[in-house]
Amino acid sequence: MSKRILTIFMIVFVLFLYAPTLLLPIFAFNDSSIIAFPLSGFTLDWFKSLAAAVELRKAAVTSLTIAVTSAVIATILALLATSATVRYRFPGKGAMIGTIMLPMFLPEIIIGVSLLTVVLLAGLELSIYTIIMGHVLICTPFCIAILRSSFQQLDPSLEEASLDLGESRLTTFRRVTLPLIMPGVISSLLIAFTISLDEFVIAFFLSGTKPTLPVYIWSQLRFPQRIPSVMALGTLLLLLSIILLTLSELLRRRSARRLGKDMAGGAW
Repeated sequence: MSKRILTIFMIVFVLFLYAPTLLLPIFAFNDSSIIAFPLSGFTLDWFKSLAAAVELRKAAVTSLTIAVTSAVIATILALLATSATVRYRFPGKGAMIGTIMLPMFLPEIIIGVSLLTVVLLAGLELSIYTIIMGHVLICTPFCIAILRSSFQQLDPSLEEASLDLGESRLTTFRRVTLPLIMPGVISSLLIAFTISLDEFVIAFFLSGTKPTLPVYIWSQLRFPQRIPSVMALGTLLLLLSIILLTLSELLRRRSARRLGKDMAGGAW
């Protein structure tokens, strides 16, 4: 009885989380600008209209540039921080990790206002660079969480064997550590890319004359006749996010299995 109740609860919970998301593709293919049931018909016009939107393409290019740059920088910083915190002990290590991970728990609006204040006080101009700065701040903790798991599953004896054979620490990291944790690195890049691409609050506060894709979508919601096109765009972004997150999870599992095999081989 308890198993049946738990199953029903999980089904209801999943529907509660994702049912609103399913409305996006439903109305994206609806042949009407009015968001209401019953549906009037099937159409691809809303997707075709996206190709003719010049400002949309500019916003998409801006978002992709910011997302790629933020993902690379955040992953590099997370790689360095994780390597140091997992492999070494030093005073204040716990406080440093807690400080780095803090953006995961702070409301984004607080982070956005704080960063805007810093940018204005520093006399910087709002641009894609200020958005990248904010996105790196919020993406780095997620990258660390992913890479930390990869480092903790890595057998330290593999690195020690490389050092005993005369290799430097840099060469050991490049030829031994990095290949073993590469699926985790790629997973980190994908997660950071997805977070940056979908992020709105910080981009809204720090964007200048070049809005990101989420900010552009928000601006279009003021015009009721454009809402179906926004839903079509949201459907494409939803599909992209699902693909990236699925790929990230597959890479994470592959990394865990690979490290497990390497550790089993080292034990022999």
